Amino acid sequence: MNHKAFLDTLTTAERAALTRTSNRAGLRHLAGYLVCMAGAAAYILLQAPFWPVAMMALGILLAFLFTLQHECTHNTPFRSRWLNMLVGQITGIILFQPFLWFRYFHMAHHRHTNIVGKDPELGDVPKPNSWPALILHLSTITYWRDKIMVLISNGISGQQADYVPKSKHIMVRGEALFMLVIYAVVSAAIVNGHYWLLFIWIMPLMLGFPVLRLYLLAEHGRCPHVVDMFFNTRTIYTNRLIYFLTWNMPFHTEHHILPAVPFYHLPAFNKYTKQHLAVTNNGYGEFTSSYIDGFHKDGT
Repeated sequence: MNHKAFLDTLTTAERAALTRTSNRAGLRHLAGYLVCMAGAAAYILLQAPFWPVAMMALGILLAFLFTLQHECTHNTPFRSRWLNMLVGQITGIILFQPFLWFRYFHMAHHRHTNIVGKDPELGDVPKPNSWPALILHLSTITYWRDKIMVLISNGISGQQADYVPKSKHIMVRGEALFMLVIYAVVSAAIVNGHYWLLFIWIMPLMLGFPVLRLYLLAEHGRCPHVVDMFFNTRTIYTNRLIYFLTWNMPFHTEHHILPAVPFYHLPAFNKYTKQHLAVTNNGYGEFTSSYIDGFHKDGT
């Protein structure tokens, strides 16, 4: 049974329950997440014992705001659309990733998941398939390069990718220009002695991004390039801490099969999909080990 046939087996009532959104559920998770971030930031600012270690913890929390921004592109974390938009924009500024642009990028990814030449997430560079390529990938050099180029292209030159509707070019350009102004102001503040911005934002983010990059490899890495979501996307069974950090996105096959399901219903949706999943791992350690083993099988 492919994912389309599976969706036909869901009743109207089941779909309605799985796709029901809630401000309360989304805000409850967000509140817990912000408390963790605030605690780590305070620990750093107070320079408590071993405070540099807290920079790594804060960096991981900051980087994984990506999974929240990702959910906001679907308008699923919160019932109110304006709240999804607001949170998506704020996380975009933190991550140097314009929210409106990312929404169109991500919708194209969902339309053409893991299809070479169509899925923009695959890009021009294949997923790392050797130790040197993996090290470069995790260095995040290409991430920062790509984000800077997107901001410049969107804001300064006005050139937009094919997946951005022409009717939205002005909005996407305005968003990029607004973000560039913010970064200019932040840079000026740092130069003028506000170094705390480095210690609770920029430096932690640089430490956290490699962890995010490794995590994201599991979503579609080494999955077949086919249209069936049961095969082109991976679900990983992990622990509560990781589910909290990633907003339940390890249930990634479930997310791709029915993107309208908010993150807090994905574990319930997994009860429906579990017997049909073709690509799974028990934990990220198992995935990473199998991914690296692929280097040897490919002769690299």
